[in-house]
Amino acid sequence: MTTTHETTIGLRKAAAAKTRAAALVIGVTKTAKGVQPAPGPSEDVAKAYGRSFAATVKALGVKGEVGDVTKLPGGDAVKADVIAVVGLGDADDDLSLETLRRATGAAVRALSDSATIAVALPADTPERIRAIGEAVLLGGYSFTRYLSADQPKPVEEVVLLTDLARNKSAQEALAIALVVGRAVNTARDWVNTPAGDLDPTRFADDAVALAKGSDVRVSVLDEDQLARQGYGGILGVGQGSDRPPRLVTLSYQPKRKKAKTHLALVGKGITFDSGGLSIKPAAGMMTMKCDMSGAAAVAAAVFAIAELGLPIRVTGYAALAENMPSGKATRPGDVLAMYGGKTVEVLNTDAEGRLVLADAIATASETAPDLIVDVATLTGACVVALGTRISGVMSNDEELLETVPTIAERAGEAMWPLPISAEKAEKVKSSKIADLMQHDVERYGGALFAAAFLREFVGEGIPWAHLDIAGPAFNDGSPWGYTPKGGTGAAVRTLIQLAAERANSTG
Repeated sequence: MTTTHETTIGLRKAAAAKTRAAALVIGVTKTAKGVQPAPGPSEDVAKAYGRSFAATVKALGVKGEVGDVTKLPGGDAVKADVIAVVGLGDADDDLSLETLRRATGAAVRALSDSATIAVALPADTPERIRAIGEAVLLGGYSFTRYLSADQPKPVEEVVLLTDLARNKSAQEALAIALVVGRAVNTARDWVNTPAGDLDPTRFADDAVALAKGSDVRVSVLDEDQLARQGYGGILGVGQGSDRPPRLVTLSYQPKRKKAKTHLALVGKGITFDSGGLSIKPAAGMMTMKCDMSGAAAVAAAVFAIAELGLPIRVTGYAALAENMPSGKATRPGDVLAMYGGKTVEVLNTDAEGRLVLADAIATASETAPDLIVDVATLTGACVVALGTRISGVMSNDEELLETVPTIAERAGEAMWPLPISAEKAEKVKSSKIADLMQHDVERYGGALFAAAFLREFVGEGIPWAHLDIAGPAFNDGSPWGYTPKGGTGAAVRTLIQLAAERANSTG
């Protein structure tokens, strides 16, 4: 399911100044004396523009800060109607892939009313081509399904100007960028869809529809099957709603090359979170359609991994429920019998995500995967700790705790390791009437307690990492870089990168 218009993106070897397009993107960097064109095609455009280029950008106050965009008229020197000058940061700094992504995304977003765009940023390696290609799709994203007024026509075509246009590695890099960008935007579409139109059943139906014609197999457990098989966590969260829960399993097995490793991905899919009987204040519910961002990330990533044909077995689990108050809802003080047999004392029905995740993690553990990664908008405590642009990583494996943030960085996402303290692990087991306690009675360290709770459901000897994306999953501020307002598709790129690296490391 994607409602986003897809821009055509291609590579072209051509002089930037002579390329016909509605808009042309060039880069500038900061120096002690002002700004200067970025090396490569941007220099050629500035030269074609003439001596007035330096004076014009100075007069317009162009600073060269990463992602700053200033528009100039194309004039007679270039074939494009508009030149978008985007900042790439300090000239003395190495140009990182993330800087390229942010600059490209900001420029494309600023040119959303242009039919065609030529990008003349440094695209001299396959890695840079991939970064720019991803950012074109991510920066050009918009969610307009519910807008009745006529919208500007989306960008139809973007060409990346590069001497590597006919290079096989460059073409492959762009192809990967398109798959990754589409996956992130699919997750964004799911997250942005109002909960009234995306309940657990509809989400499951979307996954089934996407699987047609792909290498992904999808199976769905409905409420009756969940009850028969003992999924007390998912059912306990969903029983207050008139719209029943689902557990969706997405399976990918490569055909061309035997997989030597098995990756299990688990996503929290609360399609709307009212808090249940521990009800949220009205303001706290405003963005709670995003509480299924983890499930969206997992589902989108599995489809992308399959489309890329990575030689790794991947099983994704989307644990879907709507958390609503009613006479049927789970009460604080109730005890739930979880999948696998453990019992849990519920102390706060607004800490529901860990309950659906626990059932799904226990299910994933039965297949003895080489690694389990769960993704969830789990705790406000993680946002307090790390802010709105960094996800937390917790794990039962020290090596994973170190490597997952570095993998995320290579994918273009920010994550930071957090501990699971012995104190929190003890508190999880401190219930007087059940095996485990679902919520900490103390105010502090909520993200750590939640991770300690989830760890109790991971099969013995299975490496596991928990990604708390509560901060970055939904941007209710202004757009920046390639990040739009609303759903961001957080963790999709990290999951794809993780799968690719583990596939390569096992041959």
